[in-house]
Amino acid sequence: MLRYLPFLLVLALWIYAFIDCLNTPENEVRGLPKVVWVIVILLFGEVLLGPIAWLVAGRPRRTTAQRGGWTAPDDNPEFLASLNKRDEDDPKGR
Repeated sequence: MLRYLPFLLVLALWIYAFIDCLNTPENEVRGLPKVVWVIVILLFGEVLLGPIAWLVAGRPRRTTAQRGGWTAPDDNPEFLASLNKRDEDDPKGR
């Protein structure tokens, strides 16, 4: 069973890179056009060259704002302001 592990890891990386490339908007793809990246991933998937090239050179770099804008509570000014407002509204100081 352990001898199948490298094959499964290669397959998983290939599938991840392929789906990630298909879901990436055309204007965010770096280096080559999206269609060319799909072909590179498909042709060179079994030797990991295509998926690794996509992850290193083609995949867009995403900032926190592009990923949904989530920030930790102690870095979120709206959350901190809500704590101050709740403290001011509570007459007992709880």
